[in-house]
Amino acid sequence: MASGMATASYELRFDSGRICLDLTATTHPEERLDSAARLRAWIAASELVPAGTPLGSADAAWLLAFRELRGHVAQLVRGELDGRPADAALARVNAAALAAPPALWAVRADDGSLHRRLHAPPGCAELLSVVARDALDLLTDPTARASLRQCEGDSCPIVYLDTSRGRRRRWCSSEVCGNRERVARHRRRAALARA
Repeated sequence: MASGMATASYELRFDSGRICLDLTATTHPEERLDSAARLRAWIAASELVPAGTPLGSADAAWLLAFRELRGHVAQLVRGELDGRPADAALARVNAAALAAPPALWAVRADDGSLHRRLHAPPGCAELLSVVARDALDLLTDPTARASLRQCEGDSCPIVYLDTSRGRRRRWCSSEVCGNRERVARHRRRAALARA
């Protein structure tokens, strides 16, 4: 990538359609949550908290907890897609969902408009609860669950929610996996034309 901004935008993708699926996607193509700073960036960019929320308490323990929940959500989603229930993962996601989510608070800006804020700085368990509840909501909603798709990209493990018209979306991202497929197809055609 040409710039650090392009790298960061590639590393922090939010195109799966649900926050719980976006979290599971942070392992591909490599570990993206490799530090507390990256976790804080992911939490902010995912809009798990309102813009400007201080996340200074997000440390290595938070990183470990988010990675652990990510693994359980991935096992649960994959198990449901493959018809192999992952009951141990379900128990862990259910346990994470028990914590109360962060309390939202509306505040008036200088122009009189209302903006979202959190009543208090968020705790790790509160934020994990939001992600866990999203996973449970997704998997218990028959319509949403029926829209889960595995990316057709070569060796891409990402699962996404297909909300496209006609339910014909094939890739987690047209710009990433879709582009790779189009380039590979072009190269195959060019090789055949030369032969």
